[in-house]
Amino acid sequence: MNTKFDQMPAGQAAQANRPVLEINNLYVEYLTPRGAAKAVNNVSFSIEHGQVFGLAGESGCGKSTIAHSILRVLRPPAVITGGHISVEGEDILKMSDSSLEDFRWRKVAMVFQSAMNSLNPVITIGEQIEDVLVRHGKMKSKEAQERAAELLKVVGIETARLKSYPHQMSGGMRQRVVIAIALALNPSLLIMDEPTTALDVVVQKDILQQIQQLKETMGFSILFITHDVSLMVEFSNNMAIMYAGEIVEMASAGEVFANPIHPYTQGLLSSFPSLMGKKRKLTGIPGSPPDLINPPKGCKFHPRCTRCAQKETELAPQLTEVAPGHWVAVHSGMPLTGEQAPANS
Repeated sequence: MNTKFDQMPAGQAAQANRPVLEINNLYVEYLTPRGAAKAVNNVSFSIEHGQVFGLAGESGCGKSTIAHSILRVLRPPAVITGGHISVEGEDILKMSDSSLEDFRWRKVAMVFQSAMNSLNPVITIGEQIEDVLVRHGKMKSKEAQERAAELLKVVGIETARLKSYPHQMSGGMRQRVVIAIALALNPSLLIMDEPTTALDVVVQKDILQQIQQLKETMGFSILFITHDVSLMVEFSNNMAIMYAGEIVEMASAGEVFANPIHPYTQGLLSSFPSLMGKKRKLTGIPGSPPDLINPPKGCKFHPRCTRCAQKETELAPQLTEVAPGHWVAVHSGMPLTGEQAPANS
């Protein structure tokens, strides 16, 4: 790829000595007639420039809620009740509506779940890309048309497709269009929420490889959200495992894969098959995620844990650094060596 767009690295005005994203002690609740559901409970992490940070966990664990909090697009009854979110040093939670309009797409953009639902079915692809460029990039119509064509080239789609409607494109092409829209204004951070859901594995691999190439060329960082831990291990630099609104384990992707410590992390890793090596029985995780309005006391995972002791039902574990850069929500005395994950590729 050799276009003007490639030579406009993201985050040129960023200060290199601070993370792209910092989240500290974030709390988000959903207010319901039954009470408040703590969807995100005291979550903290940061993403460095040029890195991919993965958030993994079952549906309903709070991954998408964190993503929507970063963009300030949470809808009622969701409320941010505590914590701080900053992007390149700017406090997102203190921004006015006008400041947020400039912030979105320019600093942080998001690839939402289900590309078809993200695209307007009665407007052409070209019009949808140009709309972002005109409204948020303050471009003139002709300049926006040129950039829209450039963006499609960047994601490997011919410019003739600018006149196509979403239903005239395959699932993989629609996903590439959504990625092109997200990259339109060279954001410093790209949030990808289940970006390859419902795509076959060949298309998944192709899209993720293309995103990796674009990241290297343009220099943006990625918050990668998925329930597929095997995919995340392959794609991410660092990752966090979430359960019931809380981070239960966080480390480099390689460390989580090689030495999973939390029983929930071990359960996730043992629930997908190995492509190489010995055949083994998939175990999975028994039970269901807890009710966030009335969660279990102590460790929220204890009703599903096969190694639960009495203290797990009474005391909440604390996220503790058990090895350099490896954080786990543990009780004192818990074994700090996980079961070796199966080899995979």
